[in-house]
Amino acid sequence: MLDSTLKELEADDLIKRKEYNQLPLKVEYSLTKRGKSLIPLLDGLCAWGEKHKS
Repeated sequence: MLDSTLKELEADDLIKRKEYNQLPLKVEYSLTKRGKSLIPLLDGLCAWGEKHKS
């Protein structure tokens, strides 16, 4: 499930995957410029949730 979610986010250009040529395999994910553009929206959504939680 995590693997398919990461692949979808990568296909949507929200994250990028970087593989390191080592054993054991090391992989890092980071936000793309497009992914970073969602931060203000998500911050606003979190603030709304905090304000309206019971």
